[in-house]
Amino acid sequence: MGAQALAVDRRFPSRHALLIAAFAGLLVFSLKNWLEGDMARHMVIEFPLLLLAGAAIGRALEERFGAQIACCNQMGLVGFAFASITLAYWMIPAALDAALLDEWVAVGKYISLVASGALLWSSFAAAPLAVQAFFVGNFACMTATVGLIYQSAPQQLCLNYRTDAQSAAGEGLVALAVIAACTWCVSVAHAFLESGADA
Repeated sequence: MGAQALAVDRRFPSRHALLIAAFAGLLVFSLKNWLEGDMARHMVIEFPLLLLAGAAIGRALEERFGAQIACCNQMGLVGFAFASITLAYWMIPAALDAALLDEWVAVGKYISLVASGALLWSSFAAAPLAVQAFFVGNFACMTATVGLIYQSAPQQLCLNYRTDAQSAAGEGLVALAVIAACTWCVSVAHAFLESGADA
């Protein structure tokens, strides 16, 4: 195995992916009020669920539109750039407030995060290891930094969430950054071990 596709198992059946996407979407919309009633749940549970749904959709689309997606997402750069911008935007307190107060902004949040997940699937499948490492490292640093800011800010940053909820969200974001980085490292190590065993 080369430097590509280290973080994605492309043998995963597309029908299973569609079931995962449907389940994740059902969870988000059935638990919407509970998830968005707390800042930590909003960012640390809802966001990953939407990304998971998108990644599952990306896997399902790969069989039929894989060539077209790969053509538009060379080395995974478009997907990584889109996901980075999207995630950075929805970590802004004013963006979270707008998503809670305006249903059209909320729809934009759902669509952009699901689209990010779909693009991330193809990006991890196409990107060399160095590009993957840059994106994962950038995401982990950005998320951890935002989490630390949320924890240390003396004032309320989100109009719809109290300061204690803000601090809890910050702790959750730091944990999420660590989990994401460790998960990627483990998947890469596993892929290298498998390629060594096949050699």
